[in-house]
Amino acid sequence: MQMTSLLGVTFLALIISPAMGKTFQRCELAKLLKASGMDGYRRVSLPNWVCMASFESRYDTMARNYNRDGSTDYGIFQINSRWWCEDGETPGSKNACKISCNALQNDDITDDIKCAKRVVQDPNGMRAWVAWRLYCAGKDLTKYLEDCDL
Repeated sequence: MQMTSLLGVTFLALIISPAMGKTFQRCELAKLLKASGMDGYRRVSLPNWVCMASFESRYDTMARNYNRDGSTDYGIFQINSRWWCEDGETPGSKNACKISCNALQNDDITDDIKCAKRVVQDPNGMRAWVAWRLYCAGKDLTKYLEDCDL
């Protein structure tokens, strides 16, 4: 009887819990980004996107980083609340992607991709991401697609 109750509680928790985040595998993310038109978008190659996501979030959609300026970065691409999304906590948010920051922290990264495409349309392009500038720009990124069967 006790095991049945435990299973029932677990099942109920799964039903009522909010959408959960996900940590992607490298090749899984690469395939999804390619299918979403990211390879070559604004002249940014697929390995650059995968590298950036690796260093920004370790491919974790629930990643969150609090910045010194009071803004917060959200999701797999670490989208910033001062410029790109609205979190209700960052004063003067521009919300250029017209999205709630919370929407960037679930297993569906469709909206994250749409916002990342918006970010690279700005003059800073990929330079908007500090991790890309430090760890990906000008580097040999072939390892990010290695064994991905793309």
